[in-house]
This record gives sequence, C-alpha cells and structure tokens, in this order.
Amino acid sequence: MKGYWYLIPVSVTLGVLTKSQMNYWLLGLFLIWILYLYHKQRLGIFPILISLIASLFFTWYIPSPTQLENTAPHLPDKKEHQMTGKIISPIDEKSHSIQFLLKDNSHDNTVQVVYFNGKHDTASTSGRIHSLKYGATCEIKGIMEVPDQPTNPGQFNYRQYLFGQGIHYQIIVNQLSDLKCSGSGYMHRFYKLRDMLTTYVVTNTSESTSAWLSAIVFGDDSFLPKDTIELFRRWSLSHLLAISGLHVGLVLALLYFILIRLLGLTKENAEWTILLFLPIYAVLAGGEPSVIRASAMGFVFIAINKLHMKWSVSDVLSFIFILLVLVDKYIIYHVGFQFSFLVTFGILLSQKWLLQDGFSLFQMLKLSFISQLIILPLYFTYFFTFQPLSILLNMIIVPYFSFFLIPSLFILFILSPIKLIAAILSSLINVLQEYMLAMITYIDNSFSTSLSLGPLPLSITVIYYVIFFLLMKNLHYKNLTKAFGYGILLVAVLVSGAIKPYVSNVGYITMLDIGQGDAFVVELPHRKGVVLIDAGASFSFDSGEPTEKVYTQVIKPYLLSRGINKIDAIFLSHEDTDHNGSLSFIIDEFKVGAIIVSQFYELGKQEIDSLNKLGVELLRLNENTAVTIGGESFTILGPKKDRASSNSNSLVIYGRLGGKGWLFTGDIGVEEEKNILQEFPGLEVDVLKVAHHGSNTSTDDQFIRKLQPEYALISAGKNNRYGHPTQEVIDRLEKYDTTILRTDQDGAVQFRFKKDKEGTFYRQSP
Repeated sequence: MKGYWYLIPVSVTLGVLTKSQMNYWLLGLFLIWILYLYHKQRLGIFPILISLIASLFFTWYIPSPTQLENTAPHLPDKKEHQMTGKIISPIDEKSHSIQFLLKDNSHDNTVQVVYFNGKHDTASTSGRIHSLKYGATCEIKGIMEVPDQPTNPGQFNYRQYLFGQGIHYQIIVNQLSDLKCSGSGYMHRFYKLRDMLTTYVVTNTSESTSAWLSAIVFGDDSFLPKDTIELFRRWSLSHLLAISGLHVGLVLALLYFILIRLLGLTKENAEWTILLFLPIYAVLAGGEPSVIRASAMGFVFIAINKLHMKWSVSDVLSFIFILLVLVDKYIIYHVGFQFSFLVTFGILLSQKWLLQDGFSLFQMLKLSFISQLIILPLYFTYFFTFQPLSILLNMIIVPYFSFFLIPSLFILFILSPIKLIAAILSSLINVLQEYMLAMITYIDNSFSTSLSLGPLPLSITVIYYVIFFLLMKNLHYKNLTKAFGYGILLVAVLVSGAIKPYVSNVGYITMLDIGQGDAFVVELPHRKGVVLIDAGASFSFDSGEPTEKVYTQVIKPYLLSRGINKIDAIFLSHEDTDHNGSLSFIIDEFKVGAIIVSQFYELGKQEIDSLNKLGVELLRLNENTAVTIGGESFTILGPKKDRASSNSNSLVIYGRLGGKGWLFTGDIGVEEEKNILQEFPGLEVDVLKVAHHGSNTSTDDQFIRKLQPEYALISAGKNNRYGHPTQEVIDRLEKYDTTILRTDQDGAVQFRFKKDKEGTFYRQSP
C-alpha cells in the first residue's frame, strides 16, 4: 500500500457521502476509476481490494446524522429527567452558560448538558462548578429535549449539528444544585492547566492582547469581538483564528530553536522533547481537529525519521485521517476536520507547482489561490457566499500572521513574567493589530464583491473536484495550455451555479417563519426581481430596540442560500418592529433598490439620511397606484386616509403571481377590510395573507365570504403570548373551505411556480 494510502480516505469520504446523500453513483464512479487505473497497470490488485474493503467497512462504521436521528430515544416533551453518567468533554464555562458532554450510563448515549446562569445562583451554589471536571461521575436532573428542526430553508440545523457529533439529545439544568458530580479523569489535569494558562493570560495582559493570545496560542476565540470573527469568516481568514498546521509548524520551529540554541540540547534530545510536547500542546490548544491533524503529522514525521523509515507526506496524511476516524467516527462531520484535511491535500497535490518559483510573493499568491480553490464547494455549502478578493487578501494577511503576529504572541506569552518587555511587545502588537483590522474593515466596506451561490449540487461538486485535480496535474507537469483550459472549465462550473437562478423559469414566494412577525420573499422567474414584503424582527426587552437574531438566523441565511445579493424592493406595511425591525440590518449588507411605504408611514430624519447615504430610493405610494418590478405589477389597495394607527395604516398590496391573486394585508383591521371590499368590489384573491397574525381584530366573516380565498397564510410565533391565530379566525376560514398554512405549525411556507402557471405550496416542517 506504500504510496497508495490516499485511496482509503477517498473511499471513506465517498462511502460517507453515498450513505448520507443516498447517491450510490459516487461509489460506482470510484470503482470505475480504480479499475481504470488497474487496467493501465498504475494500480495493483491489493490496493484495490483494501480500498473496497475500507469503503464497505467505514460506510457501515460511520453513521449518518439521519441514521443517528432515527435511533435517538423517544423523549417525553419537556419532562424532568434524572440520569447518571460520566463527563467526557472539557467544561465550557462562559459568562451566561455552562456546557459539557455526558455519557449516559443507562443508554450509553452522549448527552449535551446545558446550564444557563440565572438569578437563582447564590454564593453557596456557585462553588459547585468546581466539582465539574473531565471524567467526573455525575447525577443530573433536568429537562430532556431534542433540539427543534430548522423551520426555514437555509437555517442552521442545530439538531443535525449535534447528531453529527454523536450527541443524541440535550438536558437543560435549571440550577447548579441539580448537578452533583465527584471525581475526575486523568485528562482533567491538562484541561485544568489550559484553564490556568488562559486565566493567566487574561489577568496579566491587556484585553485586546489577551483576546488574540487566547485565540492564537490556546485556540479559544471566545474573547475576540463577534464582529471581528465574522469579518474574518466573511473574507475566508477564519483559518488564521483556528490553530492549524501553520501555527503548529511555527510553534515547533520556535521550540526547536529554544531547545538547541538557547538550552543547548542535542538534536536527538530536542526531538524526544518535541515528541512529548506535541500531544500535550494538542490538548492545551483546544484539541480541535485541525490542531490534532497538524500535531499528529509532526509527531509521525519525527517518529518515522527516528525509526529511519520513509513515508510520503500523502501516506502520513492518509494514515492520520484513518486513525482519527477510527478513534472518533463522528469527526468526519466536523467542519474543521473537513477544511483542514482538504486544504492540506490540495497543497500536497500542487506542491511541485508551488515550489517552482522558490520563495516569493508569487508563491504566497499561489498558496492562497490553492487553499481557497480547494475548499470553495465546502464554503458554499456551509456559508453560501465567498469573497473572490479574499485570495489577494490572504496573500497579505497570512504572511503578517506567519512572520509577525503568531511568533510575537508566543514570545509574548513566554516573556510575560518580564513586565517591561511584555508591555512594550504588547503595545506593538496592539498598534499593528488595529492597523490590520482597520485595513480589512476598509476593504470590506469598499471592495466587497461577494459571490453568493448557495450549496452546490453534489454532481456539480464532484465535477468541480475532477476538473481541479486535472488542473493541478497539468500545472504539475507544466502543461500550461491544458491547465489554462481546465481553469476556464473550473470557472465555467462556478458560473453555471451563479447563473442558475437567471435561467430558471421557476419563481418562489416564501413566507419565512420568523416567529411573531412577517417576512415574505418573492423571487420572480429568471431572477427578474427579488422583492421583500415586510422584514420583521424580535426586540430587546431591556432597550425595546430590534435585535439582529431574526436577521442573522433566518432572513440572511435564506437570502444567501438562494444566491441573492440584490433586493429590488422592500415593501414595509407599517412601522411595528415585527414588520420592519430587520430593515437596518438588511440594507447594511445587501444592495437594496427601493423601500416602498404608504404615504402615512413615519420615517425619522436619521432613517431617511441612512437610506440616502446607501443610495436606497424611498417611494411613498397612494391607494390604487401600482409599481412594476421585473415585469410584475404590485398594486396598492390601501391605506386611503390616515387612520392615526400604524396597524390601520398598513400598506395593502395586491399582485398576480403564479396564476393566483395574492393579497398582503399587514395588520389592518375590520374597518380597513370593509373599505377594500367597497373600493375594489371585483377583487379576485386566491391567496390571503391573514392580517395581524390571525388576531380577531381582522379577517371578518364578510371579508372571507366575499373573497373566498383558496389559501390563507398566517405568520405567527409558536406558543405566542397573544394567542395568535385565534380560534375565531381559524373557524371562519375553515367555514369557507380555505386551506390554512401557518408558520407556527408548518414552518416556512413556500409557493413554487412557473410564469403564468399555477404553482404548488410546500411546508418546511414535516
């Protein structure tokens, strides 16, 4: 198998994809490929047999998240439960919560234990946290639950995320006295040491310096501002915040220099010291897959060198991949694991091309290019969007981190007891970090050209990687003409994903589930227009201001997953937060053509100035006027006069889409409904957006009897405190055989249609 170990990780990956996606053609293609290599006498029968056996074994051994979900025990809804088990993870203690994993003795299941800090904590109970140690045996009492499924397209699937880590369910603990633990495991000493070191860093350095020290040295980015983490993610710089091969390599180089040059150890003793240090550092640095992979590779290379063995880098990488998957069968679902191995594989695949120019800025550009290109399909799968200019930005930021920031932070940590030197170095780091962050922020504000595609289909992803392999192969052998051709093909694959909405004759109208509020997204066929009708948000009970939770968790992921960068118009029915609260967040990150409101909608000077600054047109439309967007007409049916109430002044919109008449009513009441019937007696409505979330202040019997809608859409929060929708409204709609679709029961509701043809409604929740 020497030189062919890479076949096993490939077969394992394809086996897992086959199992999770139920696409058996992948294994068929793999079989054809290895048989082709055998036919060309480039592969022997033994590697083929080993690869096939490995594929079958790991396909059986690694459960898919769906398989794990089906085997999760049935839990009584929100019932208190007691269990005994052993803590099998470090204790994740934050200002607002405590979390850890527990192996349940009774079912041998992995459970995530969560405690949210509350006002009931007292001095007598707060000390109990010290009994929470890795390996401790615990008796726990709390509410057992399986996280809810996402109720919107594109929304983060927390349940699947937990299942992908082998976590069957959660137990929510109400008070610390319900956690009774004793004892500890051997690994607790290392986790305690890590906590002591991070505490030392936070205590003895400035807030900014300690945040970067914790992230770069110990793999804990919880002290960094959220907007910094998001900025780095947006520009594909997150790998610099996660300890990876770059960090481990620099640590080893620094340690090797100290051991030999400063302490005078022999080369052999230095190597033995590093072998002992690497496993400890992997734990101290957080134990993330990227750290384990890099530390394990360093360990294996030093070990085989001392044993006078010769293994190729690809064989070592493949061996570590197999070992990690055997130790933890869920690790393959970890995003860090996928990114780390994929980037390393891409660099190995292109190493000859990378080394052709020696060390140069052009070589750094090529390294950044390969690293970004190899993870691109995964990036679209997890984040839906990509900044092409990040390739150039990485070329600037990676050397800065490699040659200054990472070494400086490790030196600062070592020299921190020497206060004067530590203070000078800390000040220098802070100044340069401020300049670095200011530069990235300026680029983000001035040159953001994000490419939003949403997840690529599996077939397109496979084609992408085949072309990428051929591109690297031809660059390796300096077949530049062929390489250029494959580069064009690679771009064509991405372009095909980008233009798909523009060639598709399918349109979508989606009522997003944002809880107690309204948000509709209209996507016209051939992407001729994207329209939002309301964009609600929840609000802070402390300040009364809108929060970004609905935007970041529902609206933004949906738009990006659909490849939407530009919104032609946003209709705002009225001023209430549950209808307009996400507007400010949307116009900050998306290009918006126009905001359309009624003539009675109240806007402050600051809001108007903000729209003008961003180049967003403000349109105030009167009753019985129309606006055309993407060839489709949206007619305003109200309000006709100022009724001195935001709800009563709601913008009422009518349009014909997908062969049906749609009426969006905001939060109007019975009087406004009567006015619509009087002003527009021949109105044909097939789909009614029920006013005011199903409140009994609207949806009058006369209104429904006259319109006779085929469908009624109700946007209401699950178990909301207002009792929406009321039973009276439900009874009225059912009386006239109207099909009711509601977010609190159905999740997001999506209507898919072709131009001038009747479409179909789909529910997100089963």
